[in-house]
Amino acid sequence: MAGWTRRLRSDAGSAAIEAAIILPSLVMFLCMAIAGGRIVTSGAKIDSAAEDAAREASIHRTAAAAQSAARSAAADSLNDQGITCASTTVNINAGGLSVPVGQVGTVTVTVTCTVNLSDLLLPGVPGAKTLKSTATSVVDQYRQRGD
Repeated sequence: MAGWTRRLRSDAGSAAIEAAIILPSLVMFLCMAIAGGRIVTSGAKIDSAAEDAAREASIHRTAAAAQSAARSAAADSLNDQGITCASTTVNINAGGLSVPVGQVGTVTVTVTCTVNLSDLLLPGVPGAKTLKSTATSVVDQYRQRGD
């Protein structure tokens, strides 16, 4: 009888059960950390693209040239940083280019990028996250402006 009670109280196999319970939650936590990291780093890179686009737009003399340059600068910056957006929009407010010479104007650029998260294969994580960043750059107040 003593051997039977010893066998019932044995904790052999409990480590496997604990691992089966804890391991999935640890894997999920790790995957969530990776998704969070991707969102944070992508946001920083999109901020940088918006700053590059605003700076590029502010040095042009006409609104049309500024819009073209800002879109190109944003696309180049995202590409250089290795960000692949499912969809990208670049909105430019080039109203600062129409103020008279001698007055301060600004150009504002908003870059919106949809970052794909579906490759992480996480339940509960959306397939994509849309990130938006806005940057403003000052137009040189003494530089000649286009018509």
